[in-house]
Amino acid sequence: MKRDNHLLEQIADPENLRLAFWKARKGKTGKIEVQKYRDQLDKHLEILRNQILAGEVLVGKYHYFTIYDPKERRICAAPFSERVLHHALMNVCHASFERYQIYHSYATRINKGTYAAINQAWNNQKQFKWFLKLDVRKYFDSIDHQVLKELLKRRFKEAKLLTIFCSIIDSYQTKPGKGVPIGNLTSQYFANHYLALADHTVLEKMHIPAYVRYMDDMVLWANSKEELLQIGSLFTNFIVQELHLVLKPFCLNKTEKGLPFCGYLLFPTHKRLNRTSKKRFVAKSKQYEQLLSIGEWDQQTYQQHIIPLLAFTRHAKTVGFRKNLFYSSNRV
Repeated sequence: MKRDNHLLEQIADPENLRLAFWKARKGKTGKIEVQKYRDQLDKHLEILRNQILAGEVLVGKYHYFTIYDPKERRICAAPFSERVLHHALMNVCHASFERYQIYHSYATRINKGTYAAINQAWNNQKQFKWFLKLDVRKYFDSIDHQVLKELLKRRFKEAKLLTIFCSIIDSYQTKPGKGVPIGNLTSQYFANHYLALADHTVLEKMHIPAYVRYMDDMVLWANSKEELLQIGSLFTNFIVQELHLVLKPFCLNKTEKGLPFCGYLLFPTHKRLNRTSKKRFVAKSKQYEQLLSIGEWDQQTYQQHIIPLLAFTRHAKTVGFRKNLFYSSNRV
């Protein structure tokens, strides 16, 4: 495979750095660190340009916070200057990462979001009798630094660019040699690229009839239970031995029983919200109504939050569920 080369000059190009700044500041214009960076924009971008060309970037000054949506996650936030660097890198390197992705890999890709993944998985549910679902235990925390670096070397040739990638990788660990921070743009690309090798293996060497991956959620389909178990066993061994990841117990079942995927239960004939999604929808809708009623939110802010929440439910068979929820809320 030919490796991509001569990207560093494009990454350090002043126009690319300026674009990276505008992307990084999106939704954060009121923050003091963003305002300070913008006040001396040319100076900061020139410093970043010199660091990139030298292959010696300053990274790792993270701060941490925890979210509970829908489960507990420890988010690692890079300072604004590092976020500009991340955007500068991926503005140029995006195409290199994208070319290695299979068609039915989803998450952090243009037009390859949650609903696209759900629709493809649902199509497969209609066509096959059996599915096998796999996902990785604490995926971002488990990514092996050395394996990731080797995978990047197969894709990129420039030593200084690889040094920058390695600096970002080495700036964080959950235990020695493991983990990439949830919250970094680079982590999203690294994590998606890490399992791309598994994607190619299961499709091109194991010849699974149908396959979809949404980040670390992987689903295999076949009409033969025995074939699916055989390929699933080989695939599991590959992920454990070659990528050094730990998988949760797999889910094997008939498609007619329903596939749990991305917050839904997918049956060959219809889609439903799973129990966790229903509970989350109820809790969120009540929270939003409360914020509106006490005046902390105006009607416009409420609409900005409730519309995408409702959109998530409308991709499933939920008319009765929504009517019951809002009818009971209005009666109280």
